[in-house]
Parts: sequence; C-alpha cells; structure tokens
Amino acid sequence: MDINGIVIIDKPEGWTSHDVVAKLRGALRIKRIGHGGTLDPMATGVLPIFIGTATRLSNTSTDADKEYIAGITLGTVTDTQDITGKVLSENEVTVTLDDFKAILPQFMGTQKQIPPMYSAKKQAGKKLYELARKGIEVEREPREIEIKELELLEANQRDNSLDSTIPLTIKVKCSKGTYIRTLCHDIGAALGCGATMSSLRRTMSGSYRIEDAFTLEKTLESISKGEIEECLLK
Repeated sequence: MDINGIVIIDKPEGWTSHDVVAKLRGALRIKRIGHGGTLDPMATGVLPIFIGTATRLSNTSTDADKEYIAGITLGTVTDTQDITGKVLSENEVTVTLDDFKAILPQFMGTQKQIPPMYSAKKQAGKKLYELARKGIEVEREPREIEIKELELLEANQRDNSLDSTIPLTIKVKCSKGTYIRTLCHDIGAALGCGATMSSLRRTMSGSYRIEDAFTLEKTLESISKGEIEECLLK
C-alpha cells in the first residue's frame, strides 16, 4: 500500500505512542511510519503519525512547542509525579485559590527543570525509568525549558481552602522536553503541600491541533474500508 501523509491521532489512554504506531503499521502493512513526540500511556490527545515519505517531517513536531490540559491533585506526592505511581506522602491542604494563582507566575518563562526518574531520558546509556524500577535514584542534570503560557482553568474551593479531593485543571503551553508532571510536582512543592498530576491531554503539537485529530478506532475503520485518505491531514 503506497501511502504518504500525516494522520493526527487522538491517542487513547493506556496506549504508548509506540503501541499506536505498531497498530497502524500492522493495519497499513507499511514499514515507514513513525510518531512525532512521545506521550505517556496515561496521557491522551495529539499524536502526529507520519507515513511513508512524510516521516522526514517528524522532527517538525518533536521539536515544536506543545500545549496541554492537565489535572493537578494537591496534597499527594508520588514517586512518578503522577497518579500512576506509589504514594510517598499525603498532606493537609490549606492552600486557597489566591495562593494557587499567586504561585503560577514564578513558573513562567525560561527555567531549569530536573527530569523525573520515571522518564525515558537516558543517563550513562540507561533509561532513567529502568533505574527507578530497581529502586535506584541518580542525580539528573537540569535541562532548560520554557513555559510560555500557564493558566488555571478550573478549581473547587471548600471552606477557605481548595478541595484536594477534586483536581484543579491547568493549561500549559511550553517548549519541547517539558515534563508536565514535574511542573505539577514543583508547583505542589512551592505551595508546601505537594501535588501530583492526575490527568494529561495534549491539545497541540506545533501546528497540529486536537481539532484535526481522529480517534484510533476511526482511523483503523477507515483503513479497513480502504479510505485512509479521509484521515490524512489536508
């Protein structure tokens, strides 16, 4: 099957980016296929898939700015910095809405971020998550990132404090290589109560937006009908 082009997949929760590529490779029976920018299994949203000659364009997405909608749960700290991990501490939350809004500006702009241990970043030839799973923690070099937009979209207040049982929702526009779960973790540390990322949805990767995305189910259905052209980015 001679197909060349780009499909924007709305990645389902629980799938790795590699899982999506492998599924589409099998369905299309094509070798030249890849994705532009890894998403964690718990994340959903924009995953550009490059097919055939379009694979040479994959770096345009990998290197581009990203936009995310994330849930952040205050008072809980985990080893993975998201809710899939082991809970390390649970703390009382006395943070008000004004406290949360006041802390956000300090995370804006160019800054150094320490990659989490549970990440695919390599150090001395080993992926950090492989070391983390063995209980080994190593010192990581901070990397330069840029937070271009950081906005609180939704919050629930109980009495005079934020309700820690319901995640807050934030929108983040950032440079490549930014770990949103680390941002959530660091916001929690700055507030003094800790925090963990409870959900993540990528809504933009470079020029590719969630409005252009197809579900994996819809894409596979189009392939089975010989109508994959319907899903190719116009």
